Amino acid sequence: MSADKRLPVTEETRKELHELKEPGQTYDELLQELAQQRRRQDLEQRFQELEDADNDELTPLSDV
Repeated sequence: MSADKRLPVTEETRKELHELKEPGQTYDELLQELAQQRRRQDLEQRFQELEDADNDELTPLSDV
């Protein structure tokens, strides 16, 4: 795979990414992994918000 684009980052960000990168892992693979983790976190948060909303709006069967 050839590098098609450049992503400008600060030196501090580059160092942080370098520390997160596993030996043999490319920056592309690392960024894909980080993006996937973020999507999962966002999805978990949405599910939690829905669950919380359901708990606020629903009446327990024992109260009916």
